[in-house]
Amino acid sequence: MRIDAPPPPSEDLRVRIGLFVPCFVDAFYPQAAIATLRLLEHLGVEVVYPKEQTCCGQPQFNAGLRDDARVLARRFCELFSDFDFVVSPSGSCTSMVRNHYPSLVGDDPVCARAFELCEFLAGPLGITKLGARLEGKAAVHIGCHERRELHAEPAVRALLAEVEGLELIDTPADAWCCGFGGTFSVKFPEISTAMGERKLEPIVESGADYLISTDASCLMQLGGLLSRRNLDRPRPMHVAQVLATCLEER
Repeated sequence: MRIDAPPPPSEDLRVRIGLFVPCFVDAFYPQAAIATLRLLEHLGVEVVYPKEQTCCGQPQFNAGLRDDARVLARRFCELFSDFDFVVSPSGSCTSMVRNHYPSLVGDDPVCARAFELCEFLAGPLGITKLGARLEGKAAVHIGCHERRELHAEPAVRALLAEVEGLELIDTPADAWCCGFGGTFSVKFPEISTAMGERKLEPIVESGADYLISTDASCLMQLGGLLSRRNLDRPRPMHVAQVLATCLEER
Protein backbone atom coordinates (compact mmCIF):
# COMPACT_ATOMS: atom_id res chain seq x y z
CA MET A 1 0.00 0.00 0.00
CA ARG A 2 1.24 3.51 -0.77
CA ILE A 3 1.32 6.16 1.93
CA ASP A 4 0.14 9.36 0.31
CA ALA A 5 1.40 12.79 1.22
CA PRO A 6 -1.09 15.56 2.05
CA PRO A 7 -3.22 16.94 -0.80
CA PRO A 8 -1.37 19.17 -3.28
CA PRO A 9 -1.29 22.89 -2.55
CA SER A 10 -4.32 24.96 -3.51
CA GLU A 11 -4.39 26.57 -6.94
CA ASP A 12 -2.99 29.85 -5.64
CA LEU A 13 0.10 27.99 -4.41
CA ARG A 14 0.74 26.06 -7.60
CA VAL A 15 4.17 27.20 -8.59
CA ARG A 16 6.94 26.46 -11.05
CA ILE A 17 10.15 25.37 -9.38
CA GLY A 18 13.69 25.52 -10.71
CA LEU A 19 15.60 22.63 -9.11
CA PHE A 20 19.13 23.64 -8.20
CA VAL A 21 21.43 20.66 -7.63
CA PRO A 22 24.77 21.74 -6.08
CA CYS A 23 28.11 20.20 -7.00
CA PHE A 24 28.46 17.90 -3.99
CA VAL A 25 24.95 16.55 -4.46
CA ASP A 26 25.50 16.02 -8.17
CA ALA A 27 28.86 14.30 -7.71
CA PHE A 28 28.44 12.36 -4.45
CA TYR A 29 24.78 12.31 -3.37
CA PRO A 30 22.62 12.27 -6.52
CA GLN A 31 20.06 10.24 -4.55
CA ALA A 32 19.33 13.40 -2.54
CA ALA A 33 18.49 15.30 -5.74
CA ILE A 34 16.32 12.44 -7.00
CA ALA A 35 14.48 12.31 -3.67
CA THR A 36 13.91 16.07 -3.79
CA LEU A 37 12.51 15.89 -7.31
CA ARG A 38 10.20 12.96 -6.56
CA LEU A 39 8.94 14.56 -3.36
CA LEU A 40 8.14 17.93 -4.95
CA GLU A 41 6.41 16.31 -7.92
CA HIS A 42 4.39 14.14 -5.56
CA LEU A 43 3.16 17.29 -3.85
CA GLY A 44 1.85 18.62 -7.13
CA VAL A 45 4.61 21.13 -7.77
CA GLU A 46 5.93 21.63 -11.30
CA VAL A 47 9.68 21.03 -11.21
CA VAL A 48 12.19 21.85 -13.95
CA TYR A 49 15.89 21.03 -13.87
CA PRO A 50 17.87 23.50 -16.01
CA LYS A 51 20.59 21.31 -17.48
CA GLU A 52 22.88 24.28 -18.11
CA GLN A 53 23.36 24.98 -14.40
CA THR A 54 26.83 24.80 -12.90
CA CYS A 55 28.51 25.61 -9.57
CA CYS A 56 26.95 28.51 -7.67
CA GLY A 57 30.39 30.04 -7.18
CA GLN A 58 30.69 29.56 -3.43
CA PRO A 59 34.23 28.05 -3.56
CA GLN A 60 35.46 31.01 -5.58
CA PHE A 61 33.66 33.47 -3.31
CA ASN A 62 35.13 31.91 -0.17
CA ALA A 63 38.60 31.98 -1.70
CA GLY A 64 38.30 35.72 -2.36
CA LEU A 65 37.95 35.33 -6.14
CA ARG A 66 34.95 37.65 -6.33
CA ASP A 67 35.19 38.37 -10.06
CA ASP A 68 35.10 34.65 -10.86
CA ALA A 69 32.19 34.15 -8.45
CA ARG A 70 30.35 37.08 -10.01
CA VAL A 71 30.42 35.45 -13.45
CA LEU A 72 28.80 32.30 -12.04
CA ALA A 73 26.29 34.30 -10.00
CA ARG A 74 25.11 36.26 -13.04
CA ARG A 75 24.76 33.08 -15.07
CA PHE A 76 22.83 31.41 -12.25
CA CYS A 77 20.38 34.31 -12.03
CA GLU A 78 19.83 34.25 -15.78
CA LEU A 79 19.16 30.49 -15.82
CA PHE A 80 16.67 30.62 -12.96
CA SER A 81 15.00 33.95 -13.78
CA ASP A 82 11.75 32.43 -15.09
CA PHE A 83 10.89 30.35 -12.01
CA ASP A 84 8.66 31.25 -9.10
CA PHE A 85 11.12 29.64 -6.69
CA VAL A 86 14.54 28.04 -6.78
CA VAL A 87 14.67 24.98 -4.50
CA SER A 88 17.79 23.07 -3.51
CA PRO A 89 18.67 20.13 -1.22
CA SER A 90 21.48 22.23 0.27
CA GLY A 91 21.41 24.94 2.90
CA SER A 92 24.97 25.99 2.13
CA CYS A 93 24.50 26.76 -1.55
CA THR A 94 21.04 28.22 -0.97
CA SER A 95 22.56 30.67 1.49
CA MET A 96 25.21 31.60 -1.07
CA VAL A 97 22.49 32.58 -3.53
CA ARG A 98 20.15 34.31 -1.11
CA ASN A 99 22.60 36.00 1.25
CA HIS A 100 25.80 36.55 -0.73
CA TYR A 101 24.78 36.96 -4.36
CA PRO A 102 23.45 40.50 -3.69
CA SER A 103 27.02 41.64 -2.94
CA LEU A 104 28.02 40.30 -6.38
CA VAL A 105 25.06 41.03 -8.67
CA GLY A 106 22.95 43.54 -6.77
CA ASP A 107 19.24 43.21 -6.03
CA ASP A 108 18.41 40.41 -8.47
CA PRO A 109 14.95 38.95 -7.67
CA VAL A 110 16.24 35.39 -8.05
CA CYS A 111 18.23 35.78 -4.82
CA ALA A 112 15.15 36.22 -2.65
CA ARG A 113 13.37 33.31 -4.35
CA ALA A 114 16.01 30.71 -3.40
CA PHE A 115 14.97 28.19 -0.73
CA GLU A 116 16.46 25.07 0.82
CA LEU A 117 14.09 22.11 0.53
CA CYS A 118 12.91 21.98 4.16
CA GLU A 119 12.29 25.70 4.48
CA PHE A 120 10.39 25.65 1.19
CA LEU A 121 8.14 22.80 2.33
CA ALA A 122 7.43 24.30 5.75
CA GLY A 123 7.35 27.88 4.46
CA PRO A 124 5.78 28.69 1.06
CA LEU A 125 4.05 25.29 0.79
CA GLY A 126 3.03 25.19 4.46
CA ILE A 127 3.54 21.42 4.76
CA THR A 128 5.30 19.57 7.57
CA LYS A 129 3.46 16.25 7.73
CA LEU A 130 4.29 14.20 4.65
CA GLY A 131 3.56 10.66 5.75
CA ALA A 132 7.27 9.78 5.92
CA ARG A 133 8.36 6.81 8.03
CA LEU A 134 11.76 5.71 9.32
CA GLU A 135 12.25 3.41 12.30
CA GLY A 136 15.07 4.22 14.69
CA LYS A 137 16.87 6.98 16.55
CA ALA A 138 18.50 9.87 14.75
CA ALA A 139 20.91 12.68 15.50
CA VAL A 140 20.36 15.74 13.33
CA HIS A 141 23.17 17.85 11.92
CA ILE A 142 21.89 21.12 10.48
CA GLY A 143 24.76 22.69 8.57
CA CYS A 144 26.18 26.03 9.66
CA HIS A 145 24.80 28.02 6.72
CA GLU A 146 21.34 26.53 7.14
CA ARG A 147 21.33 27.10 10.88
CA ARG A 148 23.04 30.50 11.12
CA GLU A 149 22.39 32.21 7.79
CA LEU A 150 19.05 30.79 6.64
CA HIS A 151 17.75 30.32 10.22
CA ALA A 152 15.95 27.23 8.93
CA GLU A 153 16.48 24.90 11.88
CA PRO A 154 12.79 25.12 12.96
CA ALA A 155 11.65 24.01 9.50
CA VAL A 156 14.00 21.01 9.46
CA ARG A 157 13.00 19.86 12.92
CA ALA A 158 9.29 20.39 12.28
CA LEU A 159 9.44 18.08 9.27
CA LEU A 160 11.55 15.42 10.99
CA ALA A 161 9.32 15.50 14.08
CA GLU A 162 6.47 14.27 11.89
CA VAL A 163 8.40 11.25 10.54
CA GLU A 164 6.63 8.22 11.94
CA GLY A 165 8.84 5.83 13.91
CA LEU A 166 11.76 8.27 14.13
CA GLU A 167 13.08 9.38 17.52
CA LEU A 168 15.20 12.53 17.39
CA ILE A 169 18.10 12.58 19.82
CA ASP A 170 19.55 15.80 21.18
CA THR A 171 23.33 15.78 21.70
CA PRO A 172 25.81 18.42 22.93
CA ALA A 173 27.21 18.49 19.37
CA ASP A 174 23.98 19.52 17.66
CA ALA A 175 25.07 23.12 17.01
CA TRP A 176 28.75 22.34 16.36
CA CYS A 177 30.32 22.71 12.94
CA CYS A 178 31.32 19.44 11.26
CA GLY A 179 34.63 20.98 10.20
CA PHE A 180 34.17 20.71 6.45
CA GLY A 181 33.72 24.34 5.46
CA GLY A 182 34.45 23.81 1.78
CA THR A 183 37.86 25.29 1.02
CA PHE A 184 38.58 25.32 4.78
CA SER A 185 38.95 21.52 4.77
CA VAL A 186 41.46 21.78 1.93
CA LYS A 187 43.53 24.55 3.47
CA PHE A 188 43.42 23.22 7.03
CA PRO A 189 42.83 19.44 6.83
CA GLU A 190 44.13 18.68 10.31
CA ILE A 191 41.83 21.22 11.97
CA SER A 192 38.93 20.12 9.78
CA THR A 193 39.40 16.49 10.76
CA ALA A 194 39.73 17.33 14.45
CA MET A 195 36.48 19.31 14.33
CA GLY A 196 34.71 16.42 12.63
CA GLU A 197 35.95 13.90 15.16
CA ARG A 198 34.87 16.16 18.03
CA LYS A 199 31.46 16.55 16.41
CA LEU A 200 30.99 12.80 16.07
CA GLU A 201 31.91 11.73 19.60
CA PRO A 202 28.61 12.63 21.33
CA ILE A 203 26.63 11.39 18.34
CA VAL A 204 28.27 7.96 18.34
CA GLU A 205 27.93 7.73 22.11
CA SER A 206 24.20 8.52 21.85
CA GLY A 207 23.55 5.22 20.07
CA ALA A 208 21.84 6.91 17.14
CA ASP A 209 20.92 4.70 14.19
CA TYR A 210 21.00 7.60 11.73
CA LEU A 211 22.84 10.86 11.25
CA ILE A 212 20.57 13.11 9.22
CA SER A 213 21.83 16.29 7.58
CA THR A 214 20.62 18.96 5.18
CA ASP A 215 23.91 19.15 3.27
CA ALA A 216 25.78 16.56 1.23
CA SER A 217 29.13 18.18 2.02
CA CYS A 218 28.57 17.69 5.76
CA LEU A 219 27.48 14.10 5.15
CA MET A 220 30.62 13.46 3.13
CA GLN A 221 32.79 14.86 5.94
CA LEU A 222 31.10 12.97 8.76
CA GLY A 223 30.40 9.84 6.73
CA GLY A 224 34.05 9.64 5.74
CA LEU A 225 35.17 9.85 9.36
CA LEU A 226 32.67 7.14 10.35
CA SER A 227 33.97 4.94 7.54
CA ARG A 228 37.57 5.38 8.71
CA ARG A 229 36.44 4.08 12.10
CA ASN A 230 34.73 1.12 10.41
CA LEU A 231 31.43 2.14 11.99
CA ASP A 232 28.18 1.27 10.26
CA ARG A 233 26.14 3.29 12.78
CA PRO A 234 24.96 5.96 12.70
CA ARG A 235 24.08 5.72 9.02
CA PRO A 236 24.42 9.08 7.22
CA MET A 237 21.23 10.15 5.41
CA HIS A 238 20.24 13.30 3.61
CA VAL A 239 17.03 14.85 4.91
CA ALA A 240 15.48 14.62 1.42
CA GLN A 241 15.87 10.84 1.47
CA VAL A 242 14.19 10.65 4.88
CA LEU A 243 11.23 12.78 3.80
CA ALA A 244 10.88 10.88 0.51
CA THR A 245 10.11 7.67 2.42
CA CYS A 246 6.50 8.86 2.16
CA LEU A 247 6.68 7.61 -1.44
CA GLU A 248 7.73 4.07 -0.58
CA GLU A 249 5.31 1.19 -0.85
CA ARG A 250 4.61 -0.58 2.40
